[in-house]
Amino acid sequence: MRRLLPTTGETTVDELLDGYRPFDSPPAERPFVAANMITTLDGRASVSGRSKELGSELDSEFLVKLRRRFDAVMIGSGTMRAERYGRIVRDPEARARRERIGLPHDPLAVIVSGSMDLPFDAPLFTEGAGRVLIFTENPDPPPETATSLRVVRPDGPIGIEWVLRHLRQERGIRAVLCEGGPSLLGQLEAADAVDDLFLTISPELVGGEPSARILEGELESPREKHLEELLEQDGELFARYVPRR
Repeated sequence: MRRLLPTTGETTVDELLDGYRPFDSPPAERPFVAANMITTLDGRASVSGRSKELGSELDSEFLVKLRRRFDAVMIGSGTMRAERYGRIVRDPEARARRERIGLPHDPLAVIVSGSMDLPFDAPLFTEGAGRVLIFTENPDPPPETATSLRVVRPDGPIGIEWVLRHLRQERGIRAVLCEGGPSLLGQLEAADAVDDLFLTISPELVGGEPSARILEGELESPREKHLEELLEQDGELFARYVPRR
Protein backbone atom coordinates (compact mmCIF):
# COMPACT_ATOMS: atom_id res chain seq x y z
CA MET A 1 0.00 0.00 0.00
CA ARG A 2 1.39 3.40 -1.01
CA ARG A 3 0.86 6.41 1.23
CA LEU A 4 0.28 9.51 -0.91
CA LEU A 5 -0.77 12.02 1.77
CA PRO A 6 0.25 13.58 4.13
CA THR A 7 3.62 11.92 3.44
CA THR A 8 4.72 9.42 0.80
CA GLY A 9 6.03 5.91 1.26
CA GLU A 10 5.05 2.29 1.71
CA THR A 11 2.83 1.24 4.60
CA THR A 12 0.46 -1.50 5.76
CA VAL A 13 -3.01 -1.50 7.31
CA ASP A 14 -1.50 -2.47 10.66
CA GLU A 15 0.96 0.43 10.56
CA LEU A 16 -1.76 2.81 9.46
CA LEU A 17 -4.10 1.94 12.34
CA ASP A 18 -1.53 1.24 15.05
CA GLY A 19 -1.80 4.70 16.60
CA TYR A 20 -5.44 5.31 15.78
CA ARG A 21 -7.28 5.67 19.11
CA PRO A 22 -10.68 7.30 18.51
CA PHE A 23 -11.81 6.25 21.98
CA ASP A 24 -9.25 8.41 23.81
CA SER A 25 -11.02 11.80 23.79
CA PRO A 26 -14.74 11.45 23.01
CA PRO A 27 -17.09 14.43 23.25
CA ALA A 28 -19.04 14.64 26.51
CA GLU A 29 -22.48 14.48 24.88
CA ARG A 30 -21.91 11.73 22.25
CA PRO A 31 -19.31 9.20 21.13
CA PHE A 32 -16.57 9.95 18.65
CA VAL A 33 -18.13 8.88 15.33
CA ALA A 34 -16.33 7.50 12.29
CA ALA A 35 -17.91 6.17 9.12
CA ASN A 36 -16.45 3.63 6.73
CA MET A 37 -17.93 3.54 3.23
CA ILE A 38 -17.05 2.45 -0.31
CA THR A 39 -17.99 3.90 -3.71
CA THR A 40 -17.39 3.11 -7.36
CA LEU A 41 -16.08 5.70 -9.79
CA ASP A 42 -19.64 6.30 -10.98
CA GLY A 43 -20.94 6.83 -7.45
CA ARG A 44 -22.43 3.44 -6.57
CA ALA A 45 -22.45 2.45 -2.90
CA SER A 46 -23.31 -1.18 -3.65
CA VAL A 47 -23.77 -3.76 -6.39
CA SER A 48 -26.77 -6.09 -6.18
CA GLY A 49 -27.54 -4.44 -2.88
CA ARG A 50 -24.23 -5.41 -1.24
CA SER A 51 -21.21 -3.19 -0.63
CA LYS A 52 -19.02 -6.31 -0.26
CA GLU A 53 -19.26 -6.81 -4.02
CA LEU A 54 -17.15 -3.67 -4.56
CA GLY A 55 -14.18 -3.99 -2.25
CA SER A 56 -10.86 -5.80 -2.68
CA GLU A 57 -9.19 -8.09 -0.15
CA LEU A 58 -7.30 -5.05 1.10
CA ASP A 59 -10.54 -3.13 1.63
CA SER A 60 -11.92 -6.09 3.60
CA GLU A 61 -8.76 -6.21 5.70
CA PHE A 62 -9.05 -2.49 6.43
CA LEU A 63 -12.70 -2.88 7.44
CA VAL A 64 -12.00 -5.80 9.77
CA LYS A 65 -9.05 -4.09 11.46
CA LEU A 66 -10.75 -0.71 11.73
CA ARG A 67 -13.56 -2.35 13.71
CA ARG A 68 -11.00 -3.35 16.32
CA ARG A 69 -10.47 0.30 17.32
CA PHE A 70 -14.04 1.07 18.41
CA ASP A 71 -16.34 0.39 21.36
CA ALA A 72 -19.29 -0.14 19.00
CA VAL A 73 -20.15 -0.74 15.34
CA MET A 74 -23.42 0.79 14.13
CA ILE A 75 -25.48 -0.15 11.07
CA GLY A 76 -28.95 0.44 9.68
CA SER A 77 -31.54 -2.28 9.10
CA GLY A 78 -31.00 -2.30 5.31
CA THR A 79 -27.30 -2.99 5.77
CA MET A 80 -28.09 -5.76 8.24
CA ARG A 81 -30.54 -7.38 5.83
CA ALA A 82 -28.12 -7.14 2.89
CA GLU A 83 -24.89 -8.14 4.62
CA ARG A 84 -26.23 -10.52 7.33
CA TYR A 85 -23.53 -9.71 9.87
CA GLY A 86 -21.91 -12.20 12.19
CA ARG A 87 -19.73 -11.56 15.22
CA ILE A 88 -18.14 -8.14 14.76
CA VAL A 89 -14.58 -9.20 15.72
CA ARG A 90 -14.07 -12.88 14.98
CA ASP A 91 -10.35 -13.30 15.73
CA PRO A 92 -9.76 -14.30 19.41
CA GLU A 93 -6.31 -12.71 19.47
CA ALA A 94 -7.77 -9.46 18.10
CA ARG A 95 -10.32 -9.48 20.92
CA ALA A 96 -7.53 -9.99 23.44
CA ARG A 97 -5.58 -7.07 21.95
CA ARG A 98 -8.69 -4.92 22.29
CA GLU A 99 -8.75 -5.56 26.01
CA ARG A 100 -5.05 -4.70 26.30
CA ILE A 101 -5.65 -1.23 24.84
CA GLY A 102 -8.69 -0.54 27.00
CA LEU A 103 -11.56 -1.64 24.75
CA PRO A 104 -14.29 -4.17 25.56
CA HIS A 105 -13.72 -7.77 24.46
CA ASP A 106 -16.38 -7.48 21.75
CA PRO A 107 -17.63 -4.26 20.12
CA LEU A 108 -21.27 -3.59 20.81
CA ALA A 109 -23.28 -4.20 17.62
CA VAL A 110 -25.75 -1.30 17.32
CA ILE A 111 -28.64 -1.55 14.85
CA VAL A 112 -30.95 1.38 14.11
CA SER A 113 -34.23 0.02 12.75
CA GLY A 114 -37.55 1.82 13.01
CA SER A 115 -39.59 -1.28 12.14
CA MET A 116 -37.23 -3.96 13.54
CA ASP A 117 -37.54 -5.80 10.22
CA LEU A 118 -34.30 -7.72 10.70
CA PRO A 119 -32.93 -11.16 9.72
CA PHE A 120 -32.94 -12.75 13.17
CA ASP A 121 -31.58 -15.95 11.61
CA ALA A 122 -28.33 -14.15 10.70
CA PRO A 123 -25.14 -15.23 12.51
CA LEU A 124 -24.99 -12.02 14.57
CA PHE A 125 -28.09 -13.25 16.41
CA THR A 126 -27.56 -17.01 16.28
CA GLU A 127 -23.87 -17.46 17.15
CA GLY A 128 -24.33 -16.54 20.80
CA ALA A 129 -21.24 -14.30 20.90
CA GLY A 130 -20.89 -10.58 21.47
CA ARG A 131 -23.70 -8.15 22.27
CA VAL A 132 -26.42 -6.47 20.20
CA LEU A 133 -28.38 -3.29 20.94
CA ILE A 134 -31.34 -2.36 18.72
CA PHE A 135 -32.92 1.09 18.58
CA THR A 136 -36.47 0.77 17.26
CA GLU A 137 -39.95 2.27 17.34
CA ASN A 138 -41.57 -1.17 17.05
CA PRO A 139 -43.36 -2.00 20.31
CA ASP A 140 -43.29 -5.76 19.73
CA PRO A 141 -40.69 -7.87 21.54
CA PRO A 142 -37.95 -9.40 19.37
CA PRO A 143 -37.62 -13.17 19.05
CA GLU A 144 -35.36 -15.09 21.40
CA THR A 145 -31.74 -14.98 20.25
CA ALA A 146 -28.62 -16.90 21.25
CA THR A 147 -26.64 -13.65 21.27
CA SER A 148 -27.27 -11.21 24.10
CA LEU A 149 -29.81 -8.69 22.78
CA ARG A 150 -31.31 -5.53 24.22
CA VAL A 151 -33.88 -3.20 22.68
CA VAL A 152 -34.21 0.54 23.31
CA ARG A 153 -37.36 2.40 22.29
CA PRO A 154 -37.58 6.20 22.32
CA ASP A 155 -40.81 7.94 23.31
CA GLY A 156 -41.24 9.14 19.72
CA PRO A 157 -39.48 8.77 16.36
CA ILE A 158 -35.85 7.69 16.47
CA GLY A 159 -33.51 10.67 16.24
CA ILE A 160 -29.83 10.00 15.59
CA GLU A 161 -28.74 12.64 18.08
CA TRP A 162 -30.82 10.89 20.75
CA VAL A 163 -29.25 7.55 19.77
CA LEU A 164 -25.73 8.95 20.09
CA ARG A 165 -26.50 10.63 23.40
CA HIS A 166 -27.92 7.37 24.76
CA LEU A 167 -24.85 5.43 23.63
CA ARG A 168 -22.49 7.88 25.31
CA GLN A 169 -24.35 8.65 28.51
CA GLU A 170 -26.25 5.42 29.19
CA ARG A 171 -23.93 2.80 27.67
CA GLY A 172 -20.52 4.43 28.12
CA ILE A 173 -19.67 4.16 24.41
CA ARG A 174 -16.70 6.40 23.62
CA ALA A 175 -16.21 5.64 19.90
CA VAL A 176 -18.60 4.19 17.34
CA LEU A 177 -17.93 3.10 13.76
CA CYS A 178 -20.82 3.49 11.30
CA GLU A 179 -20.73 1.04 8.39
CA GLY A 180 -23.85 2.32 6.65
CA GLY A 181 -26.07 2.35 4.96
CA PRO A 182 -26.45 5.61 3.10
CA SER A 183 -29.55 6.73 5.02
CA LEU A 184 -27.86 6.25 8.38
CA LEU A 185 -24.77 8.14 7.18
CA GLY A 186 -27.09 10.89 5.94
CA GLN A 187 -28.64 11.20 9.38
CA LEU A 188 -25.23 11.39 11.03
CA GLU A 189 -24.00 14.04 8.61
CA ALA A 190 -27.23 16.03 9.00
CA ALA A 191 -26.51 16.06 12.74
CA ASP A 192 -22.90 17.15 11.99
CA ALA A 193 -21.74 14.14 14.00
CA VAL A 194 -19.15 12.48 11.71
CA ASP A 195 -15.63 13.05 13.01
CA ASP A 196 -13.82 10.76 10.53
CA LEU A 197 -14.96 9.53 7.13
CA PHE A 198 -13.00 6.60 5.72
CA LEU A 199 -13.87 6.30 2.04
CA THR A 200 -12.65 3.56 -0.28
CA ILE A 201 -12.87 4.48 -3.97
CA SER A 202 -13.07 1.33 -6.07
CA PRO A 203 -11.57 1.72 -9.59
CA GLU A 204 -14.72 0.42 -11.27
CA LEU A 205 -17.55 1.71 -13.42
CA VAL A 206 -20.61 -0.51 -13.02
CA GLY A 207 -23.42 1.40 -14.76
CA GLY A 208 -26.92 -0.05 -14.82
CA GLU A 209 -29.92 1.21 -12.91
CA PRO A 210 -29.32 4.03 -10.42
CA SER A 211 -28.67 2.85 -6.87
CA ALA A 212 -27.95 4.51 -3.57
CA ARG A 213 -25.02 6.83 -3.17
CA ILE A 214 -22.91 6.60 -0.02
CA LEU A 215 -25.11 9.31 1.52
CA GLU A 216 -28.86 9.66 1.18
CA GLY A 217 -31.06 12.34 2.71
CA GLU A 218 -31.15 16.09 2.92
CA LEU A 219 -28.42 18.30 4.38
CA GLU A 220 -29.07 21.92 5.27
CA SER A 221 -25.77 22.82 3.61
CA PRO A 222 -22.85 20.96 2.02
CA ARG A 223 -20.43 19.31 4.45
CA GLU A 224 -16.95 20.39 3.42
CA LYS A 225 -14.24 17.86 4.28
CA HIS A 226 -10.48 18.06 4.62
CA LEU A 227 -8.45 15.21 3.09
CA GLU A 228 -6.35 13.98 6.01
CA GLU A 229 -4.86 10.83 4.47
CA LEU A 230 -4.74 9.18 1.06
CA LEU A 231 -3.39 5.74 0.16
CA GLU A 232 -3.41 3.61 -2.99
CA GLN A 233 -3.01 0.02 -4.07
CA ASP A 234 -3.78 -1.42 -7.51
CA GLY A 235 -5.80 1.66 -8.44
CA GLU A 236 -7.99 1.48 -5.32
CA LEU A 237 -7.89 4.64 -3.20
CA PHE A 238 -8.26 4.79 0.57
CA ALA A 239 -9.11 8.28 1.83
CA ARG A 240 -9.69 9.64 5.29
CA TYR A 241 -11.63 12.88 5.53
CA VAL A 242 -12.25 15.04 8.59
CA PRO A 243 -14.64 17.98 8.94
CA ARG A 244 -13.27 21.32 7.79
CA ARG A 245 -14.04 23.60 10.71
